[in-house]
Amino acid sequence: MNPSSPPAKGPALHQQLLLVAQALQQVQAGQSTTTVLEHTAPAARAGVQALLFQVLRSLGRAQALRVQLAPKAPAGKADALLCTALALLWDAAQAPYTAFTLVNQTVQAARVGGMERQAGFINACLRRFLREQDALIAATDADAQARYNHPHWWIKKLQEQYPNDWERILDENNRHAPMALRVQLQKISQSDYLALLAQAGIAARPFGPQGIELGQPQPVQALPGFAQGLVSVQDGAAQLAAPLLLRDWQIPPGANILDACAAPGGKTAHLLELLPPGQAQVLALEVDARRSQRIHQTLERLNLSAQVIVADAAEPARWLPRPGMQFDAILLDAPCSASGIVRRHPDVRWLRRHSDIAQLAALQARLLDVLWAQLKPGGRMVYCTCSVFHEEGLGQIEAFVARNKTVDWQPSPGHLLPGAGTVADNPAGDHDGFFYALLLKKA
Repeated sequence: MNPSSPPAKGPALHQQLLLVAQALQQVQAGQSTTTVLEHTAPAARAGVQALLFQVLRSLGRAQALRVQLAPKAPAGKADALLCTALALLWDAAQAPYTAFTLVNQTVQAARVGGMERQAGFINACLRRFLREQDALIAATDADAQARYNHPHWWIKKLQEQYPNDWERILDENNRHAPMALRVQLQKISQSDYLALLAQAGIAARPFGPQGIELGQPQPVQALPGFAQGLVSVQDGAAQLAAPLLLRDWQIPPGANILDACAAPGGKTAHLLELLPPGQAQVLALEVDARRSQRIHQTLERLNLSAQVIVADAAEPARWLPRPGMQFDAILLDAPCSASGIVRRHPDVRWLRRHSDIAQLAALQARLLDVLWAQLKPGGRMVYCTCSVFHEEGLGQIEAFVARNKTVDWQPSPGHLLPGAGTVADNPAGDHDGFFYALLLKKA
């Protein structure tokens, strides 16, 4: 159990709870936690994010408990605050504060947050929960959304596509993801950087040729040499993209490589780190002008260079450097449901709708067809998504190969499930969910 008193710095706990409840309302209205937290005061951001992420990981259970306590939902603000408290309370082993403190501070949040009339109702619900906790939790166990804290449609899809692994995937999604680093081997070896971490008192272990998994997440400012470009933060599964594109490739002099949908620039940078100096030119595309700035920032920190263009990859006439140009290699990290990175973004499961998957799959198919035409005969493409859903991975590539006779589908990682393997036996470590396919274009 964590201390029952609020943190010494930042807002009082009741103010944080109020901010978390407000953020929860915004997420339920369709905003991502990234956007919501950007508008949270810097002094409160870290505490609000930690509590909000815990709430989102238990939101299904909290909503089911609220129905047990109050079948008729209170007004929006009060419902969000009540569900926030229930999400933090229901599992005593994970509760960030004592039950007494959470109840007391939640009621205080209602009083100062314009919910004076609902404060007594919230207090009564929470105290009843504490009295009848075991029975109330048992009453919600039959609800899959409460038990697994994912929408029903999401659970059903995983059951259909992963009959032997669906429960493990859901459990992994509710776990905190480790912080992983990619060492820039042009500047320092993996073993030497591990030594720097040890000197700084940061526990870590290696995975794969460049990866390091930290024992505990750290601010990037605390990482030795981060500002000088010795390492980048990148999940182990994402670290597979660049090596897969370059695998067994005799790179022709002056090769042109396209990184489509490139923000925030991690895979672009990884490609540049692995390419022999001066061997190839890399063009990074990003449709979002704001996100494209992150590519520039990433490359500048690492002292790497690529051409960065703000454009829609599906409209090559608007961004091709010269008419009729084709690329020797293309990395397509396609927009997707992000169903494989729920550990890092627990809001994703509540933001996505079942209908989104078909819409995203149609966009992915369009990007595949358009960019395949921009690939030279004999060239190569890596298609990847941070998704575990077959429509965005295996099924997408099977359909692409079926309609295109110039595709040679090479042995590839396919679907990687979140958390699969350990650093001891997996080159990607304790990684996110991803899909990979390496495709060669027949000459």
